[in-house]
Amino acid sequence: MAVSEITEARQYLTFSLADEIFAVDVAKVREILEFNTITKVPQTPEFMRGVINLRGSVVPVMDMRLKFGMAGTERTVNTCIIVVEVASGDDTLVLGMLADSVQEVFELEPENIEPAPRIGTKLDTTFIRGMGKHGEQFIIILDIDRVFSGDELSGIVEPDKVAVNG
Repeated sequence: MAVSEITEARQYLTFSLADEIFAVDVAKVREILEFNTITKVPQTPEFMRGVINLRGSVVPVMDMRLKFGMAGTERTVNTCIIVVEVASGDDTLVLGMLADSVQEVFELEPENIEPAPRIGTKLDTTFIRGMGKHGEQFIIILDIDRVFSGDELSGIVEPDKVAVNG
């Protein structure tokens, strides 16, 4: 969805990674969990920290700092897992996003959202829905369905094919 397609106010959940503030459409967020035990899965991309057992379902957890080329997330009292639904082809996948902290949920009017910056032709910014202005701060609004490529997701989770005892 491009910025031009945002015609009404939407609610966004904001979260921090390092010194930056990011946001996702609240409609994509299932829940927010405290950082708990993550089971490492061999031979997965570095940004995939592992999986958690969420009420009997296997949920992969992605370190968003690593995904965006930052240093890995360090566990603090504020570190959390934001569980989101991601559209991938005809499927909806449930993923956990590791974040430094959750900030707030707020409504953003379309006139307070600018298009993603165009930085050359080699930098892919299609996963950025836009740049929101909240007070004096810019917030990077993510198109969560585009943050992870289909290839990345298909190698990580095969829905209903993994069971967790717990």
